Amino acid sequence: MLPHHSSPRAPRVTVVIGGVAGGMSAATRLRRLDEEREIIVVERSSAVSFANCGLPYHVSGVIAERDALSLQTPERLADRFRLDVRVRHEAIAIDREARTVAVRSLASGVVDTLHYDELVLAPGAAPRRPRDVATGAPLHTLRTLDDLDRIMDRLDDAPAGDAVVIGGGYIGLEMADNLARRGLATTLVQRGGQVLGSLDEEMAAPVADHLVAHGVALRLGRTVDHVAADHVRLDDGTRLAADLVVAAMGVVPETGLAAAAGLAIGPSGGIVVDRSHRTSDPAIFAVGDAVEQRDAVDGGPRLVPLAGLANRHGRAAADAIAGRAASARPALGTAIIDVAGLTVASVGWTERTARDRGRAVRVIHSHPLSHAGYYPGASPMSLKLVVDAASDLILGAQAVGTDGVDKRIDVLATAMGAGMTASSLAELELAYAPQFGQAKDPVNQLGYVAENLATGIDRVVQWHELDAVLEEGAVLLDVRAEAQLAEGSIPGARWLPVERLRETHTEFAGRRVVVQCRVGQGAHTAARLLASLGHDVVNLDGGFLTWRDGMRARELATGEASDRDRAAAA
Repeated sequence: MLPHHSSPRAPRVTVVIGGVAGGMSAATRLRRLDEEREIIVVERSSAVSFANCGLPYHVSGVIAERDALSLQTPERLADRFRLDVRVRHEAIAIDREARTVAVRSLASGVVDTLHYDELVLAPGAAPRRPRDVATGAPLHTLRTLDDLDRIMDRLDDAPAGDAVVIGGGYIGLEMADNLARRGLATTLVQRGGQVLGSLDEEMAAPVADHLVAHGVALRLGRTVDHVAADHVRLDDGTRLAADLVVAAMGVVPETGLAAAAGLAIGPSGGIVVDRSHRTSDPAIFAVGDAVEQRDAVDGGPRLVPLAGLANRHGRAAADAIAGRAASARPALGTAIIDVAGLTVASVGWTERTARDRGRAVRVIHSHPLSHAGYYPGASPMSLKLVVDAASDLILGAQAVGTDGVDKRIDVLATAMGAGMTASSLAELELAYAPQFGQAKDPVNQLGYVAENLATGIDRVVQWHELDAVLEEGAVLLDVRAEAQLAEGSIPGARWLPVERLRETHTEFAGRRVVVQCRVGQGAHTAARLLASLGHDVVNLDGGFLTWRDGMRARELATGEASDRDRAAAA
């Protein structure tokens, strides 16, 4: 009898649909874990690996060379990772029973059938567009290098014209900023009464003012009814001249292929996956912007279209395919943006979200300097912390400023991920030298305030609650130093510096007292003094600066300041 020789086993085949962050992270991680596997990447656009977060900055020339945005080519990926990358190919159908994908070449129209052992879906999200768009209208979106090329071609035809950006989210603000830097007369149209829905209104107001100060006209509370060849028409009938229109109205998960294959789609509109990023079919994984994620605060479903998460998803899916333990953490939604030199960052829930979902919260505003004030170059920032009133857990945070905003939001995001309480921020040991921070870091200061509130040492009222408290008969004391009064005052406030409280406090005996200073710290001292003297006293959280930003937010939301804003941007 002849000896038996088993035939060599064919390598497993993994097909990845979609490149960029999620898809390419999955493909390259999988190759590092498995040299024998056949890995095929199918990408609809002409570039499979590019810096999509950098696209707006090529518009202004901040990133001068387009090639700097192209991170990897199919040829380099083949040489380095032995990946079969097929650009300008579109997956059009999945046969789950046969484990095949139909793929059409956008160049030739030829349809091929690819077999897979595992399939990774990374289709991303599609930008929303206005409904009524005339033929030939200069409407563009910005998601790919191909989109960027079309915008740059249009700008070559209208180098100093008028631009309209629709949408006040991250991409909208970045595009408005960079178009204005390029020299175009730029108007941003936003449906809601504020920019950046990831912020609460009082935190967003200074961002809007900063954008206007840098040459962008704002139309808040307006929608675009029609995009014509040379203008857009708003819902109030206003016509805005437009040589270029950029739709930055948010995105919708690209789930058509998954839904057609019978994969589960969640209530948020994203593809349902488990913690290993498996879909409802165990042979199919999904990553990136098209995926429904678990919210880190309450575990509910949500969409979080962020590059960092997409990269993390791709790695987790590759680990699971390779047989390694993989468990994706819930999404915090940590994000940051530059708006004409102003840094804006957030993580977790806003106060608005928390209250809408029925959470009892404590809210803390602060306005610290980026580093020690005596060292040159210190700049102010505004911080906001949203805290669960029952557990003292951090629900979210926001930061606006220039220097030092990024590291504070990253520390707060790390604290949230670790399940730390707000009060425990006081105990964090953070790096300090006068040119980098403060001996009491702004994050530690948030912890001190949180601890005071949690233990009842301090009581506060929010800027949007002040009117109601005063209507109930409370007296408002402005305890700022005289030199600070030039910034303005809250109507009805009585100026009474901290140093005079001991001799005058009997004048308002029997009335509830609200104390306010510039940022809240001096008022805390005043509140402790008055409480020890027997008064019912609360501190205006965040002081005059937070109140001022809140009032400005209301002006912006109601359109009271729109004419002034347009004039400032003209």
